[in-house]
Amino acid sequence: MTIERSARSRGRHQRSADTLYSVNTSPDMISTAAVIDLGDAIVEAAITSLAEVGGPDVQQAFAYDLAHAASAVATARSLLDYGAKGDAEARIACAFTADVLHDLAGKILGRETLWGVAPGALEGASQFIAQYRDPDFLASLAEASGPLHLSDDMDMVRDTFRAFASDVIAPHAEHVHRTNGDVPEEIITGLAELGAFGLSVPAEYGGFSEGGLDEYVAMVVATEELSRASLGIGGSLITRPEILTRALVKGGTEAQKLTWLPKLAAAEVMPAVAVTEPDYGSDVANIKVTATAAVGPNGEDGYVINGVKTWCTFGARADALALLARTDPDRSKTHKGLSLFIVPKPRGEGHGFAFTQDAVDVDGTARIGKMEGRPIDTIGYRGMHSYEIALEDWWVPAENLVGEQDGLGRGFYYQMEGFENGRLQTAARAVGVMQAAYEAALDYAQNRRVFDSNVYDYQLTRVKLGRMAAIIQASRQFSYHVATLMAKGEGATEASMVKAYVCKAAEWVTREAMQIHGGMGYAEEYNVSRLFVDARVLSIFEGADETLCLKVIARRLGA
Repeated sequence: MTIERSARSRGRHQRSADTLYSVNTSPDMISTAAVIDLGDAIVEAAITSLAEVGGPDVQQAFAYDLAHAASAVATARSLLDYGAKGDAEARIACAFTADVLHDLAGKILGRETLWGVAPGALEGASQFIAQYRDPDFLASLAEASGPLHLSDDMDMVRDTFRAFASDVIAPHAEHVHRTNGDVPEEIITGLAELGAFGLSVPAEYGGFSEGGLDEYVAMVVATEELSRASLGIGGSLITRPEILTRALVKGGTEAQKLTWLPKLAAAEVMPAVAVTEPDYGSDVANIKVTATAAVGPNGEDGYVINGVKTWCTFGARADALALLARTDPDRSKTHKGLSLFIVPKPRGEGHGFAFTQDAVDVDGTARIGKMEGRPIDTIGYRGMHSYEIALEDWWVPAENLVGEQDGLGRGFYYQMEGFENGRLQTAARAVGVMQAAYEAALDYAQNRRVFDSNVYDYQLTRVKLGRMAAIIQASRQFSYHVATLMAKGEGATEASMVKAYVCKAAEWVTREAMQIHGGMGYAEEYNVSRLFVDARVLSIFEGADETLCLKVIARRLGA
């Protein structure tokens, strides 16, 4: 079910606890559905109120909280079907829903007028929250991560990528992180052999996509398993080919699809995405890098690209850049003046690079094309490396303009097609990182003794682990749900919502996993410190959290 404004009245907020549910000692999915309805009604009242008080541009703090609340409630709703499949599933659904409503209560307390609800709007859910946030109940979930309920085909995908991640990626993960090393080529080659880069490439172009509701689910499942071993040299490797693939499928000419998609599927061409600029991060519509028509060295039509891109991950190793540039000099056209190019480049050696091209004629002057990449060192997410890339009269043939003439001014839309899928994939990356952190914390807690007891034996530890288990499974199931929507051509808003909720959740999960390790969590001896710093980037890239909430989610909820 997509996110839509409903006709529920504000009066439903005043339902009493007795009409919402009857207290039960076992998980109660009817009660869960009722309190989720209550959460939805509060969100809908807030959407109306936000419009009345000026919208997200005026009421940014309110809009930000509302976007996150709506995303959390949507995640809880996606658990209803899951919770109906068994007792373990229901316990997770109840615990997660209670957690969401407790968080929602904290957002609206003292701001009821702003949210458009009466004081005590969540009173009808108070006993549900108390029952399923009970410390002993949460502690009972410490090892109850729950079944996944994947199809047999998707189970096979999961097993295949988990085995590869464990056998090939995991042995390199810590070394690459500690030394700021490069992605080992054996990982890229191995993933290509598994078909990882062709999961979204249509079968007729050499990939493995044949449509169907599992198409996006396969990508989510594979990404989670690779990210569980490493975010930097695992799950993130398939993001950039995925983004360019979606853009080509959306707007590429038949000739471009025949040329590029088989190469992407086989990893013959590994791309990087060049969109962000030093002065324009998430404000994609106002980028300044230009592409100007210019005849190539052999007289063929083409463009010269000038300007600076930044946060171009994998920029040195990449064989091509998926680069968004301004082809219309009228900046008042904003996003309608942008076009998307596939910009071939040599592979760089080391952590920086500089390349030149043969001279081309630009306004009657012979200009040598230049491309220079400066590495941006980061605290985590290492292996692929990020770069600031300066381009000076770098020439590309006209046939590399995605959509060719029909693609002029359409680049923003093609790029967003890839980015929406990238947001879902980023949520899957976050689930993989969380799962690894949870497993590390559980193992450490069961084997580390403090004051003559295992760390696991303390209630507080089990409560933390239980909340982790519920959050991770809820995040996973919402990702599956959004993947199914996107396979139907829906779910654009939900892709942003799952990214917003899951990536912030990953920060808490990895922090508490690190805390359970105590002092050793802060040491490089254990991988949980890597997971902690890697998780921090998830709410920053693929749409910064604030921009995603204010410019995408809050606006679409009010549309």
